[in-house]
Amino acid sequence: MRAYFSRRYRLSASHRLHSDAFTEDKNRNVYGKCNNPHGHGHNYVVEVTVGGPVNAETGMVCDMVELDSCVRKEVVERFDHTNLNLDPLFQDRVPTTENLCIGVYRLLAAAFHKAEVVRVRVEETSNNSFEYPMNALFAEG
Repeated sequence: MRAYFSRRYRLSASHRLHSDAFTEDKNRNVYGKCNNPHGHGHNYVVEVTVGGPVNAETGMVCDMVELDSCVRKEVVERFDHTNLNLDPLFQDRVPTTENLCIGVYRLLAAAFHKAEVVRVRVEETSNNSFEYPMNALFAEG
């Protein structure tokens, strides 16, 4: 039987939405106040969902401590209290929360092998959240 387990983590980081491929006017038009030259910050909530068979002996999809350790190492320690623009992940892309979400998913999918990383959701504000891949839990039919 396949089941899913989700866990939430918190981190704070700053970023400036800016593309070197755009003119200053286009950057202001596309990104608005998020193009502030001094950047701005968010208190992000990162929700990770893993899936897999329920272990008959433990009754769990995966060990929560192992998931916590992986997320702390790969995501929280890397991004917490940093400027996302300076991270190599964003060397060739704008550090939007959409790109952060995709990046976090890829980092965890490559690092965590105790269960399948099926979805990452990043809450930027109480009004904005992003997830990747979208509707992952419903893709199985």
